[in-house]
Amino acid sequence: MEELQGGRKGLIYRLDDKVYRPSGFWSESIHKLFKHLQAEQFDSTPKSFGFDSNGNDILLYVSGDVYNYPLVGPISSMEALCSPSILLREYHDATVSFVQDEQYCYLRWLLPSREPQEVICLGDYAPYNVALNGNIVVGIFDFDTAHPAPRIWDVAYAVYCWAPFKTNPYDLLGDLAQRSIRAKQFCDSYG
Repeated sequence: MEELQGGRKGLIYRLDDKVYRPSGFWSESIHKLFKHLQAEQFDSTPKSFGFDSNGNDILLYVSGDVYNYPLVGPISSMEALCSPSILLREYHDATVSFVQDEQYCYLRWLLPSREPQEVICLGDYAPYNVALNGNIVVGIFDFDTAHPAPRIWDVAYAVYCWAPFKTNPYDLLGDLAQRSIRAKQFCDSYG
C-alpha cells in the first residue's frame, strides 16, 4: 500500500485504484452522497466501495495532479481558476435533488447545517482538495467537511482559497489587484 500525502498523515493509503481512509460518524452520509452523485452522472468525485472490516472508508482514487500552496505551475493558471468554479457549480447543481430527498433529513454531517439548505457544500473547496489534468480541474476529494448549506458558503470560501486571499504571504498569488481579478473570474465562471 502507498501512503498518500496530505491531511491525516499515516492514515490514508492507496492500493491500486482504491483509497482506504479512517471513517467518521459522517461517513455513511458521504457515501450516500457519492451514490447520489453517481446516479446524477456527476463523475468528478470518488465512488463509494463501502467500508472494510476495520471500518475504513473504501473509495475510488481520484486521478490527477494535486497541488498545495504556494500556487505555482498549472494550478496558478487562469484555466485552472475557471475550471474549479465551473466544476463547483455542476457539483452544487447535482446535490440539489439530494437535499430535497426525504431520506436526507436523517443524515449526519461533521459540520452543522446552515440555512438555507440549498446544496451540500464541500466546506473546504481548496486547491489541495482537487485533482488536475493539465490546467483543468477534473476531480474533487476530501468530503469530510461536506454539509448542507447555501451555495454562497462554498463560493465565498473557494474565492478565499483560489484567489487567494489567505493571510500567510507564502499562500498569496499576485498583489491585491490581481487577486481581486481572480476572485471576479472565479465568481463569473461559477455563474
